[in-house]
Amino acid sequence: MDFKNTNVLITGASSGIGQQTAIEFAKLGANIILVARRKEKLDKVANELEKFKVSTLVYPCDVSNKVQVKEMSNTVLEKFPSVDILVNNAGFAIYGSVKDISIDEIESQMETNYFGMVYCIKNFLPSMLNKKSGHIINVASVAASFGLPGIASYCASKFAMLGFSEGLKHELIDTGVGITVVSPIMVRTDFFDHPSFEKMPKYSPTSLSSKTVAKAILKAANSSRLEIIVPSVVRSAVWLKHTFPYFINPILGKSFKKQLDSVE
Repeated sequence: MDFKNTNVLITGASSGIGQQTAIEFAKLGANIILVARRKEKLDKVANELEKFKVSTLVYPCDVSNKVQVKEMSNTVLEKFPSVDILVNNAGFAIYGSVKDISIDEIESQMETNYFGMVYCIKNFLPSMLNKKSGHIINVASVAASFGLPGIASYCASKFAMLGFSEGLKHELIDTGVGITVVSPIMVRTDFFDHPSFEKMPKYSPTSLSSKTVAKAILKAANSSRLEIIVPSVVRSAVWLKHTFPYFINPILGKSFKKQLDSVE
């Protein structure tokens, strides 16, 4: 797909991966719809995109609220004839053991990370099907393949995202609409600014830049694959986990449980 004059909607666009993805698509001439909760941060991103001479729309929206998502989609589809690429990037994590975090905290992660994606797809998929083209990109995590102590509820939301995407991909065969999940390892963004991560090391030496993930998202927009893992070498770890779970799971569990115990 040539991105010039395509319409790209990005959730969680006010910072990190979402912001960088907007920049990378705008560089290639795409029109950008920026969606996130905080208008002032979205406006800053929009100002940054002005140099690319593309059309932009800022729309403050909490994707966990299905009424807000419906209103947002109505406005977007009035201004733009269609959304060609939908990037479901909004998401966050709360660190802590299941016994310590509240039900509300568990639900809030699922509402944003999983149902926010569902609401956006439900509102934009019909127009994609009508024009027989489009691509949905769901930004998950390697945590979509590994259930880890300390982020069990976050892992659940990303497992759900991957499973939903796989099922939907089968439904979309021969429709002209594609769907791809981008699953990075740790990324250097404000994702870890939540107070629950205060006692943890910010980033590992192997953590990725937002630009690396944004480039993978652009690649995903032209891909027929279900999932793109970033970096690709981590795919071997996912294969090992699924092939030899009785060997890999205890190693990972013990490592992450030790970290969890150290901050409790």
